Amino acid sequence: MAGEPPLSEVMAALADPTRWRVLAMLSERERSASALCRELPVSRAAVIKHLGVLERGGLVRRRRVGREVRFVPRPERLSDTARRLDEIASAWDARLDALRRLAKDSD
Repeated sequence: MAGEPPLSEVMAALADPTRWRVLAMLSERERSASALCRELPVSRAAVIKHLGVLERGGLVRRRRVGREVRFVPRPERLSDTARRLDEIASAWDARLDALRRLAKDSD
């Protein structure tokens, strides 16, 4: 998608187990940073940093509800990332098949 962060930022955001847990929690229902920190073994400041990384990766977005800021996942971004990873895997499979054919032909 145009204007989306590069795949490397998405992968960096997903590289941390706490951020995976945050995404899983947000997939159940939207939450504020305060609500997340009550359920995680990290400080509110750490939760805010994790949310910032997820937001920069395009994996969550913030939504204001009254005075509260809640975070919601962006499932379309995860789907796009999965599609791109499938494309990369398919390209590598094609390369490996070509190498196997070359190795077999040289026998």
